[in-house]
Amino acid sequence: MKKIVAAVLAVMLILSLVACDYGKEPQNQSSAVEQPVTYSYTEYPLERNGIDLHLDCIEVSGGGQGKNILLIHGVTYSSHEFDIDYLDYSLVRFLAREGYAVWRLDIAGFGQSEEVTDGFLSDSDYAAEDICAAVDKICEVSGQDRIDLLGWSWGTVTTGRFASKYPEHIGKLVLYAPILSGVGKTDVAEPFHHNTWEHASEDFQKNDDGTFNHSITDPVVIDLLCSGSWRYDKEFSPNGGRRDICVDKEMPLIDLKKITIPTLVICGDKDPYLDYDRVNAVLDDLPDGSALEVIEGASHVAFIEKPYYRDFQDRLIRFLSAHR
Repeated sequence: MKKIVAAVLAVMLILSLVACDYGKEPQNQSSAVEQPVTYSYTEYPLERNGIDLHLDCIEVSGGGQGKNILLIHGVTYSSHEFDIDYLDYSLVRFLAREGYAVWRLDIAGFGQSEEVTDGFLSDSDYAAEDICAAVDKICEVSGQDRIDLLGWSWGTVTTGRFASKYPEHIGKLVLYAPILSGVGKTDVAEPFHHNTWEHASEDFQKNDDGTFNHSITDPVVIDLLCSGSWRYDKEFSPNGGRRDICVDKEMPLIDLKKITIPTLVICGDKDPYLDYDRVNAVLDDLPDGSALEVIEGASHVAFIEKPYYRDFQDRLIRFLSAHR
């Protein structure tokens, strides 16, 4: 019995010594501890056509590397979706950590911008002029002559049209989940879209039984996006953009041949809104320095899907950083 007790005590002593050493900084190695990142947030007054527009900027506190990028939202919900502040999902904070001042614009009538009385006012061409006003403001504030620009979904229509008309202040363009042609002819008779929690979540991939596929999307991400949509976009959103894209699938919405700046087209291969024949042919029409990236398994919201968002971030920053 004494031998057993002695053996047990010896093992406990060894384990306690290992425990004491575990977690200590190894000898001759750096003992630096990574400090938490803090971000600064600033709103910039902007008005166009008598309507107050919401323009904000997020960057790492004390940053300022002279890089600026403007993010443009889709057809129903506003720019809050780019900042899902959970773990490291936020596209805004990722780009800020990469040294960018990250700007977001809400098109007239969307999100935190002033409401419009006519929901058809904010169509694709109108939104392109809102983007122009924001780009001019960013160049003025930052002192930079060129900034980068990313549009998502309908935001690819609006940024594509803007970049075709006003390329002089854009360094690189990103068309994420590009709506290159109509998504199908539908009569959009109401000037405002009625927003619901179910609609806000419909882009997330689902199982065969209709439930969310939580191996693809973290349930917290779903809740944050939907609650943000309810908070910022409320019950109604302008329908001008929806009327523009709900046209025949053969009708082109972006003239890629008019784009003269290096452009990244990036998307998932399971996006129900995309015409992949057109997507796969984009480099035939885009200028030198452009790129096409298709992420296998990803959908319309690849930038916040669990298996794909880091891949999306890596491909994006590789394009933005190349040949600067």
